Amino acid sequence: MKTTTPSKSYDGEAVYVGIDAHKRTYVVVVRVCQTVVKKWTTASDPKALANQLLKFFKGGKIHTVYEVGFSGFRLHRDLTRAGIDSIVVHPAAVEVAANNRVKTDKRDAAKLAEQLEAGRLKGIRVPSEDQEQARLLSRTREQLVQTRTQVKQQIRAKAHQFGLIAPEDRREMSPRFFQELLDRSPSETFTLAIEALWQIWQSLDQQINHLVAQLKQQAAVDANEATYRSAPGVGPISARVLSNELGDMAQFKNERAVFSYTGLTPSEHSSGDTVRRGHITKQGNRHLRGILLEISWRAVRKDPALQVFFDRLHPRMGRKKAIIAVVRKLIGKIRAAFRKGELYQLDYPTEANTTV
Repeated sequence: MKTTTPSKSYDGEAVYVGIDAHKRTYVVVVRVCQTVVKKWTTASDPKALANQLLKFFKGGKIHTVYEVGFSGFRLHRDLTRAGIDSIVVHPAAVEVAANNRVKTDKRDAAKLAEQLEAGRLKGIRVPSEDQEQARLLSRTREQLVQTRTQVKQQIRAKAHQFGLIAPEDRREMSPRFFQELLDRSPSETFTLAIEALWQIWQSLDQQINHLVAQLKQQAAVDANEATYRSAPGVGPISARVLSNELGDMAQFKNERAVFSYTGLTPSEHSSGDTVRRGHITKQGNRHLRGILLEISWRAVRKDPALQVFFDRLHPRMGRKKAIIAVVRKLIGKIRAAFRKGELYQLDYPTEANTTV
């Protein structure tokens, strides 16, 4: 008579799962009591993976981690719905040994599991499904604007190639400038090439304008719109980006949490009694940093307190570091407005040290 070996019981044990997520597969490595107990590769089906973990480690307290990427947060949400603890981390937050030049999916998953077990990983803020849907509009507009810029650069490059633009000509590519190049076209082939790019440019303009109209409709029903628009330097588009990416900033427990989410936390190198702070970590939301810098350059011209703050800093630390400090102070003041339920005021205090 055939007997079966009973499966190991994980009742009450902490189970740490590193997941290397790919388009078609998940590579999974599991650690219990500082030992790898299981490795496998499975189809990239979040619900199926959740069922596997609950089956293989029945009774265990399962903790999972994977790196944020193209797959988004579907895996995180399905694991959470199944009662499994899940965090998503920024790739730059995962420690890599200086002499480790071998990279495989299993090694990556094992590294995640090991660092999760050691408590060295901190999850990023996961947006709600509604927030993720809302920011599709502003993010898609951003992508189309970048594509349009690339098309303009391609037209300029072809014109340079055939001597139609002087090296010192810094004019922005515009419909009028394009027509000037077309009038001076050296050949029918050149005309066909840049007209093809012109058609793409025009199509992108139409789609961008359509998305802007949709963003205006979104703003009309957004409770956060008035607070963001009251801040100096914030216009209709930047308000949409801030609201869609940050939401109600009162949700952040302190200013440091905001800085971490936006990637504006300074890197730190400490040794003994010496603490050195360097460049910002850039581990946060990349869609925010660029727009926050643009806003802050405008804000220093509109908010006298920010202008004084910038003028005091830039002689000793340079303009780039000084404007990062302004960004940190500005978003701290916007958060204060949300917490008070008021519009932005010039005399709001901030909590954290905003120098860098």
